[in-house]
Amino acid sequence: MADPRDPALDSLPTAEDDVVSLLRDLIRIDTTNAGERPETVGELEAAEYAEAALREVGFDPQPFHTTSASRAGIVLRIPGTEPDAARRALLLHGHLDVVAADARDWSHPPFAGEIALDPASGLDMVWGRGAVDMKDMVAMIMAVARHWGRSGTRPRRDVVILLLPDEEAGGLHGSHWLVDNRPEIFEGVTEAVGEVGGFSMTIRDDLRLYLVQTAEKGMGWLRLRAAGRVGHGSMLNDDNAVTHLCRAVTRLGEHQFPVRVTDTTKAFVAELSDALGVDLDPYDTEELARVLGPLARIIGATLSNTVNPTMLDAGFKVNVIPGEATAHVDARFLPGFEDEMLATIDELLGDQVIREFVVRDVALETTFDGPSIDAMAAALRAEDPYARAVPYTLSGGTDGKAFSLLGIRCYGFAPLQLPPTLDFGALFHGVDERVPVDGLKFGVRVLDRFLRSA
Repeated sequence: MADPRDPALDSLPTAEDDVVSLLRDLIRIDTTNAGERPETVGELEAAEYAEAALREVGFDPQPFHTTSASRAGIVLRIPGTEPDAARRALLLHGHLDVVAADARDWSHPPFAGEIALDPASGLDMVWGRGAVDMKDMVAMIMAVARHWGRSGTRPRRDVVILLLPDEEAGGLHGSHWLVDNRPEIFEGVTEAVGEVGGFSMTIRDDLRLYLVQTAEKGMGWLRLRAAGRVGHGSMLNDDNAVTHLCRAVTRLGEHQFPVRVTDTTKAFVAELSDALGVDLDPYDTEELARVLGPLARIIGATLSNTVNPTMLDAGFKVNVIPGEATAHVDARFLPGFEDEMLATIDELLGDQVIREFVVRDVALETTFDGPSIDAMAAALRAEDPYARAVPYTLSGGTDGKAFSLLGIRCYGFAPLQLPPTLDFGALFHGVDERVPVDGLKFGVRVLDRFLRSA
């Protein structure tokens, strides 16, 4: 493995400025993914923007469409320099779509890509939908590739850059479609690197943990249906579908699932204990939340299965009792605990509500070892001498779920150095999504070092 401290890796003449402008441009392309429909807005425009930006520096990215003309992305394979480079290729992936944003709730327009001061941290940040999920990583990938194109730099192993549609709705029009229909894209790929990992947690001035995602919860988006007797709203009715559904949804929403300690959680808590000099108990969720601070929102959700009601629908007129009511819930399960979660859901629903999957996807877990992990840790230390890489579980999901079906080992590593007070977890799908400008530049430097040496 090449030494990421090598001075030859230090020169990024334009990439740090490039990443900021690329992210701002990408945010200004509204790629809101509204859900199950095959059509969408903005993904084609974003893919064409990325294609043009990479062609500008001499690469030949290939555009693709999945289930419709508007579901678009690009793929680019950059050949490695070593003899077996193509047989151990690294997939570097990012999604172009974002969730919806209501501008009335935001401090800055969500699709303007403004740079403005964050009052809480005192840092300049890029504001907008996608700033952390995950157009920041897409911009980092593009900035590194554009630097390589200008400088003639090439990695040791093949690097496959894949920018995708539809991650926010489960990847049926994106990563899963490509795995099923374009397997040649993944030829020789043994590992994949994507979102929600490599961000910092400050322990003290001389120690920052960087959380590398080596596991993620599985996903069960469920539609619940309750049936009842149709009738006039003014009359007695003891078989009301809305009542049946609301009772079941309340039981689900209020249920506390037990703590389940996976191998990744055990390793993370051990690293955190060592960093803090205390003996933390993964079953003591209150103490963990206290020491985790802003990251308690992310880590807390990885200690158990979770089920959150998100949508309700029933009726068409106020004086008509409907015959059916529906709800949607977002269920997430830890690796190895899907059956337990579903059995609990069925018990809580009772016999008056049925469930059906809208999206069902696997949980992932891999070990925190090997040359790629070593390269991530070394690249972080080269840019931050107080960095320590540690494994963690992601509570959400990524396109890595689809790629894992091909036997690819998947990680989350979108490096960011964050201010200690930033509630990073609240920014995902939240209001006022933003990312530090200096954090982006740090991320480009780390990603460049990692990709050159992995």
